[in-house]
Amino acid sequence: MIEFDHISKSFEIGKLGSETLRQDLIKYWKQLTQKASLNPSNDTFWALQDISFSVNEGEVIGIIGRNGSGKSTLMKILSRVLLPTTGLIRGKGKISSILEVGTGFHGELTGLENIFLNAQILGMKKHEVTQKLDKIIAFSGIEEFINTPVKRYSSGMYVRLAFSVAAHLDADILILDEVLAVGDADFQKKCLVKMRELASNEGKTALIISHDMQALRQLCNQIAYLEKGKLKEFGAPTPTIAKYLYQEKIEFLGQVYISPDEAPGNQYLRVKKVSITPSERVNQIIYRNATLSFELEYWNLIPDISIMVRLFVFSFSGECLIQIDTPLKNLGVNTLHCVTGTIPSNYLGAGSYYFSVYFLDADEHKVLGFDTCLSIDLAGKESIILGDIPQAHVSSILKLQYI
Repeated sequence: MIEFDHISKSFEIGKLGSETLRQDLIKYWKQLTQKASLNPSNDTFWALQDISFSVNEGEVIGIIGRNGSGKSTLMKILSRVLLPTTGLIRGKGKISSILEVGTGFHGELTGLENIFLNAQILGMKKHEVTQKLDKIIAFSGIEEFINTPVKRYSSGMYVRLAFSVAAHLDADILILDEVLAVGDADFQKKCLVKMRELASNEGKTALIISHDMQALRQLCNQIAYLEKGKLKEFGAPTPTIAKYLYQEKIEFLGQVYISPDEAPGNQYLRVKKVSITPSERVNQIIYRNATLSFELEYWNLIPDISIMVRLFVFSFSGECLIQIDTPLKNLGVNTLHCVTGTIPSNYLGAGSYYFSVYFLDADEHKVLGFDTCLSIDLAGKESIILGDIPQAHVSSILKLQYI
């Protein structure tokens, strides 16, 4: 259905364009007559380098990688928003894409008017939109606000409407960029069900960029893992996702620093190690019924300071699910301290999570902080998200303490 043949894309750093049409034509002629070099220079940034893989009809392909790895650039080339510097994309069929929330929407128009506008931009005829209008509105779940100007919509409402339009197109290839990360849990489930239906029942092909590893594992036939513009891995979901999580998540996991001089931190505190250890693994997969043990060791380098350690747990869509603190502790200078905690089995739903650790003084000012220092991927039969649990209830179950 689609073949990416040695796709590369470069950008000139700090240059928005030439000053004259003549200079643009000269540059374009040079690109046609000279073989581009993949060797980076001071003013050239290669967002993609030599990307090659193929997608079969009816397959759902996940695109994963860190921010800046080239995922969106690759999808923009496929959507013909950008041209590749070198390489070709061969394919067949009509393409529909949601590359950004609300792309093709006009803020002053109502949701109803934007359905017609956006669908026709994406290639649908007016009579086709009319035939599917009720299904599009019902799927979006925003019937009450369909005659409200979309400039008053939240980002979640935007993406509901945008996905609803795209999902009901007669396109052969559907491209979604971070759509599964927006909206509530119920809508994310609806998206997953609809994507399965489009792929299995209607034979449509889909490429999805997402940080929700559990959703991609359930939905995708293959995963393309990009790293710094290169295709690091292309294969079955479980081993490819495992390789990505192992490579990308680790600032501390598995590392133990011998002395404060080499450990990360600042002039006040240095971190010896941070770890999350599951009670069991099955074929390298961690299931949600595993108990998760948290351990942190750090050195205090200055006298007369009291520190409270705060642990955050986020979903991969950025929602803060858990915040727990240690009691405030007066620390001795040049001493090593250990903090432990446990997340019970089945407390978190299936999905991907990352952890941040902050060190706060008596006035709750941040002395040191590490964002996304750990992450973990939990598998399970159901994609249950923790949701809004009162902090008092969280604190009664989860304990973070000095030992």
